[in-house]
Amino acid sequence: MSHHHHHHETTGNIKVAFFLNFFFTIIELIGGLLTNSIAIISDALHDLGDSLSLGLAWFLQRYSNKDQSNNYSFGYKRFSLLAALINSVVLITGSIFILTEAVPRLWNPETPNTLGMIGLAVLGIIVNGVAVFRLRGGDSMNQKVMSWHMLEDVLGWAAVLVVGIVMTFFDLPILDPLASIGITLFILYNIVINLIKTMRLFLEAVPESVDFDRITREIRNVPEVKSAHHTHLWSLDGENHAFSTHAVVAAETTKEEVCRAKKSITSILEDIRLDHITIEIEYEDELCSIAEEDKHE
Repeated sequence: MSHHHHHHETTGNIKVAFFLNFFFTIIELIGGLLTNSIAIISDALHDLGDSLSLGLAWFLQRYSNKDQSNNYSFGYKRFSLLAALINSVVLITGSIFILTEAVPRLWNPETPNTLGMIGLAVLGIIVNGVAVFRLRGGDSMNQKVMSWHMLEDVLGWAAVLVVGIVMTFFDLPILDPLASIGITLFILYNIVINLIKTMRLFLEAVPESVDFDRITREIRNVPEVKSAHHTHLWSLDGENHAFSTHAVVAAETTKEEVCRAKKSITSILEDIRLDHITIEIEYEDELCSIAEEDKHE
């Protein structure tokens, strides 16, 4: 029960954050055009990306909580990876567009309306602060990513605020495109790192937190187990993992010993958050059909 409730709450938080962000993005875009500040427009883009990913996350979180179906026997956990992927692509495109707008402005910077900038920045800090607060403590990769986005937004707005205040007192219009480029490059850097992580998961990499060598070694060290092959560990969405292995035991192994071997293997995997564990037991004289194929290759 508590687990389900937690998911429900996660979805609720994402929903609130999505609407907050989405309406706010629209205000910002208009504000950025009115105040003529490219820094604000670049923050607006960042927030638009966040609204998109929050929208996708909200939609897919509802989806990924559905249990397995006949078509998706692993359930819908992976759908959240798809959301991360789509969002990265959107944000990269947007960032490049903003850079093409901001860089030329370095040579002929236009003076923005600084008071409008300051006002929008304060608003931005408040709205994203509330969103961070709502999403804090989420454990899904999606929510972690979201909280980060929000936190970055707060930093982005803090930068705009500082620029706005400085420009109120000094005639330095170049600070506006500079801030914009800084914010955008920072966003791009983070997206690329996230994109690499997402791609790793798509390519069934062993989760970063897991020492695969240690696991295979410990399985081979189980007294009843002679050898192990076809050992795989992969992740569905960065937090729910799956594991399978073929363990070979001596031909005369008893049922009790097989059970003990399985228990030992399961306990080796205890500290990993596994949704699926498959342990295939093979007797030495019962050649593994899969192993046979391997030998012929």
